[in-house]
Amino acid sequence: MDLLTTIPAFLVALGLLIVVHELGHFWMARWCGVKVLRFSVGFGRPIARWVVGRDRTEWVIAVVPYGGYVRMLDERETDAGPIAAADLPRAFNRQPVARRAAIVAAGPVANLLFAVLIYFGLNLTGVPDLRALVGPPEAGTPAAAAGLAEGDLIVRIDDHPVRSWGDLRWSLLRQASDHGRPQFVVRGADGMQRTLTIDLSSIDTDRFDSDWFAKIGLHPGDAEPIVGVVAPGDPGALAGLQIGDRILAIDGVDVKWAAEVRRRVRAAAHQQLQFKIERAGQVLQIPIIPTETAEGNQHFGRIGVGFRDTIMIRDQPLQAAQHAVAKTYETSVFTLRMLGRMVVGRASWRNLSGPVTIADVAGQSARIGPIAYLTFLALVSISLGVLNLLPVPVLDGGHLLYYAIEIVTGSPPSPTWLEMGQRLGIGLLVVLTALALYNDLSRLLFQ
Repeated sequence: MDLLTTIPAFLVALGLLIVVHELGHFWMARWCGVKVLRFSVGFGRPIARWVVGRDRTEWVIAVVPYGGYVRMLDERETDAGPIAAADLPRAFNRQPVARRAAIVAAGPVANLLFAVLIYFGLNLTGVPDLRALVGPPEAGTPAAAAGLAEGDLIVRIDDHPVRSWGDLRWSLLRQASDHGRPQFVVRGADGMQRTLTIDLSSIDTDRFDSDWFAKIGLHPGDAEPIVGVVAPGDPGALAGLQIGDRILAIDGVDVKWAAEVRRRVRAAAHQQLQFKIERAGQVLQIPIIPTETAEGNQHFGRIGVGFRDTIMIRDQPLQAAQHAVAKTYETSVFTLRMLGRMVVGRASWRNLSGPVTIADVAGQSARIGPIAYLTFLALVSISLGVLNLLPVPVLDGGHLLYYAIEIVTGSPPSPTWLEMGQRLGIGLLVVLTALALYNDLSRLLFQ
């Protein structure tokens, strides 16, 4: 784990997502006319503090960055002191239950909307990805048994179009969690379409962070080493590689396929490679030094170049918005379904990740580039929003549960029930945090 990248990337992600969450509470409280006393990023002793606005709201950055809160005027706060009569109508506890529920729900909703915004921006600007072109499946895998062959292009899974390798992985992730039998529509190398059924019932889904995708028998097909994408600011672009360049050799060794280029680059972080390329009938020599990036415990070189098997997924504004909302919704539903499966024993608790794994992925995505890091932010923001909506006391969803009881019964739960719920919620969170940390350390030490 590269701590020089991992720690800043994790802290930026954590701080940003906390701010987004708490701003949801803050803006809704202000919109509902509730007086906000403090907006805090983090817990414990303040390390930075300033007062803003006619309400003299205190904005704080605290020493423990793992969370945050918005403190509103509330008569139930015993340390608040006497409240001016003019401020009493602005106390949180005096608001109708619908307003209180809206204020509480606004935090998780803000996280979900933030993910929609990220996906919308990425869909507009474009995201490079591999075509869903498959290589030869290994014998004995579900892909081989279904009849997939080298050079097949997957164009649809059930009712979902497949535009890229990322679409393929996401569709199969949802299907594999159900041990389903998805139907593939594929276009063969001869241009003919056919429909295949892949049986995923034998796929072990205990660990979705392991190499579960390869167990299906799917891996990208190869392409000629013709440059199709050049990422600005990366070594390939800085050295002068251009779209359409054909790579003929590296350090005097001929290459015929894109996989050979990837293999040579991955093994040569911080080492100069001499690229022999063909451009518009001319042969050129271009030296390139790959930068180093990491994936899990593996470190490898990259030059920020994709080949003709790489496509740019870009949408028009309306389509970008539709796809952003759909992606956020599907990811939220999948998160809830996985949690449900873990509760009933249909999925392993080893899928639960904690702060160490999140920090590691933050560092990996930051080293890969801004698109990967923004995608990571969107996924974590969705998880934060969904988890906070769970009906667990001490979480936002627990408060919403109390408000639902109040609506049905006409009165809030008694202080005794609230205290019991508080203890239960804290205990559950402690257990889940310990389990997540155990999984983190297991992955870190034994993977």
